[in-house]
Order: sequence, then structure tokens, then C-alpha cells
Amino acid sequence: MYSTRLQQAFAQFDAYNAADPNQETSEGKTYPKEVLYAERMTKKLNDYAPNSPEYMQLAVRCQHIGRWEIARNTYPMDRAGYLVWRSQLKIHHTQVAEPILRHLGYDEQTVEQVKALLLKKQLKQNPDTQLIEDVICLVFVEFYLDDFARQHSEEKMIDIVRKTLKKISPKGIEAALNIPMTDQVKNLILQAAA
Repeated sequence: MYSTRLQQAFAQFDAYNAADPNQETSEGKTYPKEVLYAERMTKKLNDYAPNSPEYMQLAVRCQHIGRWEIARNTYPMDRAGYLVWRSQLKIHHTQVAEPILRHLGYDEQTVEQVKALLLKKQLKQNPDTQLIEDVICLVFVEFYLDDFARQHSEEKMIDIVRKTLKKISPKGIEAALNIPMTDQVKNLILQAAA
């Protein structure tokens, strides 16, 4: 059961993301894209690590808050441009989430924990950062990898999946392999892991 304040934070994050002009349909219902992503992230965290602390619940829910506000095509369409875009997004997510958290009365420690998770600080060294990265990767595998694979060459997809597997923990890899997936996606994962 969520605390009242956590429910309020989720509602404010979702209200902000409701302005996302990008739409996605799931199970016959259309959502603003980042609202659906946030709901998927929360559900995946609760399935994967059900007793996560409140700061983790907050970080997972606002992991993509306002993502549409910084378009990918405003940066060079190469690897360097992609990395700069991703870095700017992380900062943007903290800048949007922080005032919401402070308005709801979250203490400095909680705000800083959420910001550190959104910035993905100390991946592989910090268990909290690793947990959020696992959840991100699991959501990607379950909901986005199949469509992504249809848009890119097999060679590029193997490289993307290989990079994804490097970010995820052994527990996360085990969970990913238990996600129902198409034969194409399963084959990509097996090739990337080889």
C-alpha cells in the first residue's frame, strides 16, 4: 500500500506527463506515452522488488518525466549526439521532479536520493542505481524491444541488446529471460549474450 504522499507524488508526476503529445495504445486504451511508461515502470518495480523504499518508488515513477520536452532530433543523430541528449534528459528529469517532491514536503535526503537515481550515479557500484537500471531494462525488453527490433537492422539490434545486457544485473538477466517474448527478440538476446 502506498502512502498518501507517495500517491500524491504519482498523481503529480502523471499530471505533468499527461501533457505529452505522443500517444501510445495498450490493451485498447490510448495514453500519453510517458504516463504509460511510468505506470509500466511502477508495476515492474513492484513485481521485481516489491519492498522497495519510497525514494525508489518515486524515482521509478518519474524516470522519464517531461521526456518529450527535449526532442532527440535537436541533437546530432550520431552516438555522440545521443549521449549528450541522454545526459541532458537526466538533468531535465531532476529539474522537473525536484520541485514536485519539495512541494509535497519530502526531506532533503529523499530528494537527493531520487535525483541521484535519475542521474544514474554509480551504476554497478550502487545497488539502488542498479535496481532502477534493471527495472528500466526489464520494461524495455517486455514492452519496447520487439517494436524497436522491427525498426533497426539485426546487427544494430544485437549491439543494442549487448549494451543493455551489460547494464543489467545477473538477477535482472534472469528476470528478462522469463519475460514472454517473440522468437525474434529471444534470438537477439541469445546472439547478444554469446
